[in-house]
Amino acid sequence: MSRTGARAGKSPLRPVEAGDKVCFAVDDSSAVRLPADFLLRGGAPRDPQPMTARLAHQFVRINQGLLRNFGISADVGYDGGEVELRLQTGSRVGAIPLLSPTSGKPDYGLVVQPRFDWPGIGPMLARMGWRVIPEPLRLPMLPRSDRKVPPWVLSTMVLFRIRAMLERLQRRFTIGEAELTAPRGTVDWGRYARTKVPTGRWLEVPCRFPDLRDDAALLGALHFTLRRQLASLESQRATGTVVLPLIALCQCLLDRVRHVPPRRPTDRDRLLWLRAPLQTEVFRDGLRAMEWTIDERGLAGLAEHTGLPWVMSMDAFFEAWCEYVVTELARYYGGRVRAGRLRETVTPLLWEPPFTGSQRFLMPDLVLERDDETIIIDAKYKSHWEELNQERWFDLETTVRERHRNDLLQVLAYTTSYTTKRVTACLLYPCRKATWDSLRQRGRLVHQAGLHAGVREVRLLLAAVPFDAEVDGVVGEIGRAVIQH
Repeated sequence: MSRTGARAGKSPLRPVEAGDKVCFAVDDSSAVRLPADFLLRGGAPRDPQPMTARLAHQFVRINQGLLRNFGISADVGYDGGEVELRLQTGSRVGAIPLLSPTSGKPDYGLVVQPRFDWPGIGPMLARMGWRVIPEPLRLPMLPRSDRKVPPWVLSTMVLFRIRAMLERLQRRFTIGEAELTAPRGTVDWGRYARTKVPTGRWLEVPCRFPDLRDDAALLGALHFTLRRQLASLESQRATGTVVLPLIALCQCLLDRVRHVPPRRPTDRDRLLWLRAPLQTEVFRDGLRAMEWTIDERGLAGLAEHTGLPWVMSMDAFFEAWCEYVVTELARYYGGRVRAGRLRETVTPLLWEPPFTGSQRFLMPDLVLERDDETIIIDAKYKSHWEELNQERWFDLETTVRERHRNDLLQVLAYTTSYTTKRVTACLLYPCRKATWDSLRQRGRLVHQAGLHAGVREVRLLLAAVPFDAEVDGVVGEIGRAVIQH
């Protein structure tokens, strides 16, 4: 639970702005109180609170599964003046539809945004190079589509899914007809005797035979989809260089289907493909990506028009952001970066007997190797940095102190796997840009401790990485503290 959520009982929370009472925006890892009167439809009764309370309990009950899968807990409260929906969000961001207790339809939407400042998902993915991407959900469309999300973000998901689909595309048997030099399958001897023998074309045998081929109709639909994506990406060239690799990927995929004419799939085609037996998850994901392109959908958010529900883990996102920062650090100072995201940092734990072990391996998020120095980095999407720099250690709540202590012990445990003379263990936390600027002016961006383990020197660093700041400035400040000269 975040610090905000832990103190919900001590100070009243500001209700979320509901706008037109269709979509609501909340921050991740926070406690929110939302007046429940938006659930009333039609004329309000003389005493609306009992009706509002019943609708609120129904709203929580019918949406409980959706909210739980999104990492959100919900209940109903009453402060003596009005009925409230109380939400505790987790570390996932995105947009989900919520069912109305009166209509049973997804009339409402909930958009969860990062609690730390960021320039938006599009610019962040552009900088990071798509190390992580949002995951669309198989849920009804939301009442609104987020026009703040550039179209190339959805194109990224579409192209990656189509590429995976093409790599695993299954061929099927079709009946082909051709004139061959030798009989194959069923031979039309009558036609051969009438048209080939009299003219001396002895080696043109008309045959009809089963042949294992790719699904031409499906490839034609993929060709149609990729052409649309290419046209959309070409129109976004002014966005910057981030679009150019996507255009190159789209053209590469187009080369694999150019031998089949583009064809817009019909509703019947889509239904047959979805109902086909033995279809893989990759195949179904590719079909959904095709539908998003044909139906011209966007990711759901707070702007106009309907949009796709989606989710993204901020834990994974912050880890990928730190990976990008450390990769830039390696470019400046040299070294090789290994990422836990790619399972390049796994160290197995050998238990005896093997079946008794609970933890099977150690896997730090990032490792930067330089000559006789190893830098181990663990990214934690928590508010600890803000709290440590705003209050004294003993003023922090017990839960926060315990979680921070666990972070320290975890990253120090990683140092036992490396034998270089110098080892640095670094914990990276997110922070707001205002906090970053303030600490930078005071020279307090990095907290440092040291210890000796035999002949090895182990350093422990705590540092912050903001989302909305110049990358060069972040790399420079962290590099001066992390890299030993």
